[in-house]
Amino acid sequence: MSSQEPVRFSKTHEWIQPDGDYGIVGITDHAQEELGDVALVLFPEVGMIVRAGEKFGEIESIKAVSDLYAPVSGEIAAVNEKLLQAPEMVNDDPETDGWMIRIKMSAPDELDSLMDKAAYDAFLEE
Repeated sequence: MSSQEPVRFSKTHEWIQPDGDYGIVGITDHAQEELGDVALVLFPEVGMIVRAGEKFGEIESIKAVSDLYAPVSGEIAAVNEKLLQAPEMVNDDPETDGWMIRIKMSAPDELDSLMDKAAYDAFLEE
């Protein structure tokens, strides 16, 4: 993943690493800790259009089934198919190898409404 632009975080515990017109999306380390052992990840179809804050998939763990929300609007460009065979990658490395989708952002300015790392850490303390 490119680290040219800072990672941004949503209040629903997704992260996005912007890279030009695209962004790589996953769940935060905090979210995977709350979920426990991940057993299944359900993805959208490549080409699907999502809006910021809209559900794009589900993640199932031994504790719960949780919805996944798009941090920005755009078109699903790719999904991490490795997670279909090895969903535990989300627990092992949620903020790198355990990424979920790559999205072609239709409104990159939506990144401005997301939190930086310091703000997300403060949000977790609340």
